[in-house]
Amino acid sequence: MVNNWKQSTIEKLENDYWKENSNVSHLISTCQDLRKKPLNKFEIEDCRVMIGQDIGLVYLIPIAIEFLEKNILAEGDFFEGDLLLYILKSDKNYWLKNVNDWNKVLQLFNENKERLISFETTKAIRTNLFEAFNEFENIRINER
Repeated sequence: MVNNWKQSTIEKLENDYWKENSNVSHLISTCQDLRKKPLNKFEIEDCRVMIGQDIGLVYLIPIAIEFLEKNILAEGDFFEGDLLLYILKSDKNYWLKNVNDWNKVLQLFNENKERLISFETTKAIRTNLFEAFNEFENIRINER
């Protein structure tokens, strides 16, 4: 990637321009709009939405990791830690090809494990995070 890739948009970087369609769901419309937004303007929720749809992962995972480095419980519109959960559940194929990012997420999770165990949340959210991490951790282990 070129040095100023964050100033570009996903649609420019991928050279893939989606046809505008007004007769789509709110989620699809949001994704269409976010593909046109400069990456350096992306907020946590923008990353969460797009990563949740496995769109632009090669660009958005590194940005999302930056958010997690500042706060492992970075929060979009759902709950504390929702960005982490969406990263952990994102497309397995991305992680198989991007071992450095996989290692960074693994390290971040392990370095913050105590915080993830003790932050105030529901049992369901905590369980979901740790189950997703176990599956995430095994992505590359099973490929060796």
